[in-house]
Amino acid sequence: MSRASDSRADGARQRAGSERRDPSPPQANANPASLSPRAGFEGRIALITGGSRGIGRALALSLAARGALPVINYRVNEQAARATMEEIERLGGRGHAIRADIEQLEDLERLFDEVASRFGRLDFFVSNASASNFRSFMELKPHHLERTFNLNVRAFVIGTQRAVELMDAGGRVVVLSSYGAIRSFPTYANLGAAKAALEAWARYMAVELAPRGINVNAVNGGIIESDSSAYFYSTGRVPPLETVLPKIPKRRMGTVQEVADCVLFLLSPAAEYVTGTTLVVDGGLTAIAPPFHADIPLGDAVAASAGERGHHTDL
Repeated sequence: MSRASDSRADGARQRAGSERRDPSPPQANANPASLSPRAGFEGRIALITGGSRGIGRALALSLAARGALPVINYRVNEQAARATMEEIERLGGRGHAIRADIEQLEDLERLFDEVASRFGRLDFFVSNASASNFRSFMELKPHHLERTFNLNVRAFVIGTQRAVELMDAGGRVVVLSSYGAIRSFPTYANLGAAKAALEAWARYMAVELAPRGINVNAVNGGIIESDSSAYFYSTGRVPPLETVLPKIPKRRMGTVQEVADCVLFLLSPAAEYVTGTTLVVDGGLTAIAPPFHADIPLGDAVAASAGERGHHTDL
């Protein structure tokens, strides 16, 4: 399948017609305390890849609750997609689900063709779908690299190009990254490098798309309680989770809702002036380094604290 032509993009714009929103940020100069929670979301069309589970699902429900129409993309789990749609309807919202394997370029193009055909426009694009293999560097084969690149990086880049064609009145793009983009840990090299590329792409896109009224940002999540982290820590190729969590300043995993709320902020009117950056949501994980506080024996920690109280230095 070929890339979108100019005529196809023109047709999408014509179908949108009077539905186009005002390009100025909704109530941008209003007192934030006076804004409705639905301000900036009501009637918006939001495409979320990997939207049937985890962070994508939490975001879809949050958007629906604020009057947006989430379009959730899923690959194979129709049951999870159906459950998400039912929950959207229970919240009084509307949504749409599209099955597409965005690792395949043809499916990625078809996904955006359907969005253009059905809605004629797009306000938010959230690139959330992600997967990889977890192997050490020397175990990686060419097909591991290719598949990880296609699903994570190519799908984001081509997807954003297609999304921009539907954002004549401006819009928001957010890509989900992870702390493996800036930290090294076992078996994560392939996906971590891809996540680092996503953050770099977000910066370049932000600069080029700002004149169009389109903001592009990344959200870098830490260890989040989800199916993905459960699988990663079940491989037996990394230290047990219970040995990792005490080293995080917050001493716990994050929740998918906590990450979704940060994405929601970047889609909101409050983030109108935020573009080209990465928002880190990791409980302080990337703020620390060895020696770790958690590794200090309790008795030593108490003694050290007492010593500090008894010793003063003039500054």
